[in-house]
Amino acid sequence: MHLEIVARVLHKVAEVNMKNSLNKCNFFEERKALGHILSCLSLGIDKNKLAAVLLKPIPQNKKEMMSFLGFAIYYWHHMKELAILAKSLYRICDQQTVFEMTQERTKAYGKIRKAVTEAALLLMPDWNIPFEFYID
Repeated sequence: MHLEIVARVLHKVAEVNMKNSLNKCNFFEERKALGHILSCLSLGIDKNKLAAVLLKPIPQNKKEMMSFLGFAIYYWHHMKELAILAKSLYRICDQQTVFEMTQERTKAYGKIRKAVTEAALLLMPDWNIPFEFYID
C-alpha cells in the first residue's frame, strides 16, 4: 500500500515536470523513534535503550522496580506472556506490601530481562497471505 502511494506521488511529480534529486531522497532506511528501530518492513527495540536499562543492578526498592516494569511494559508487544512473568513483581510494588526480592521474584526479574534482550522483531504483515494473531 505504501509503495503504491509513493509511486503515485512520484508519477504526479513527473507529470508536472518537477525534477527529483534522488541523492537527496531516502527510501527504505531504518530510523530511530521513541525507543524503536523502524523500517519499512519491521519494528524493533533500540539497542541503546536496552543497554541503558540492562546495565542497572537488580532493583532495591519499589521505585526502581516500577521503573524497570515501566520499561518492560513499553515493549510488551515484542514479548510473549510478559504479564505472567511480571505478576509477582507487580505485587511487591503495592503500597501495603513490603519490598522483598525473594528467589521467585529474582527469577522473574531475570526472565523479563532475558525476554527483553531476546525480544522479537515485529514484521509488517503481508496482506496478500494469511497470518494469525496471538493475543497475550
